[in-house]
Amino acid sequence: MSAVPLIRAERLSRVIGGEVPATLVADADLTVEPGAFIAITGPSGSGKSSLLYLLGLLDLPTTGEVYMEGKATSRLDEDARAALRLSRLGFVFQFHFLLPEFSALENVLLPMRALKRLPEDAMRARGLALLGSLGLAEHAHKRPDQLSGGQRQRVAIARALANDPSVILADEPTGNLDTHSTEQVFAILRRLVDEERRAVVIVTHDMALAAQADVQVRIVDGRIVAAG
Repeated sequence: MSAVPLIRAERLSRVIGGEVPATLVADADLTVEPGAFIAITGPSGSGKSSLLYLLGLLDLPTTGEVYMEGKATSRLDEDARAALRLSRLGFVFQFHFLLPEFSALENVLLPMRALKRLPEDAMRARGLALLGSLGLAEHAHKRPDQLSGGQRQRVAIARALANDPSVILADEPTGNLDTHSTEQVFAILRRLVDEERRAVVIVTHDMALAAQADVQVRIVDGRIVAAG
């Protein structure tokens, strides 16, 4: 176990105001260590994605705190939160959100160009290497509309890995894929955990996939009711 977790959520709550306030997440505690593979499951509308977005600093908690490598994040300004997301986290969603006018490689380069950590030639080399590692070397210069659904999602994974994040957060990443592509994507995520010691936190309705994670967290009505 790491002395300082990659992510630690303490008594995390998210409430949307209005005449009848809605509680999306209530008093959630969760720790993400290096090499963890965590599946968040639960009924539709239970708060799974809301919890993931809080962990990924895409949303702010109403109460509680998210610590990123020991550093509290809720009072950081948006620029500082964005910098943490860009450098430490990778995101994969149900829809790939690739820019249609760009090639697969150009989509993968976008986070690296935003971070400006590497020179252009090193960025392109890394982008090609990532696509190659996901079986997409020959598709690097194709646009998303020239790729299958499974290939597009693998490009999205390569983009998520572009800045070498320690944590991958995936929201229903296989929700739009056929069985074969689902197995491919899950195998890639599993390899990131087993071989590279990255942490993966995945929201999924697929209980067969969730069963293959190391830890299952079940959330109902915004509350974590089981973890193990």
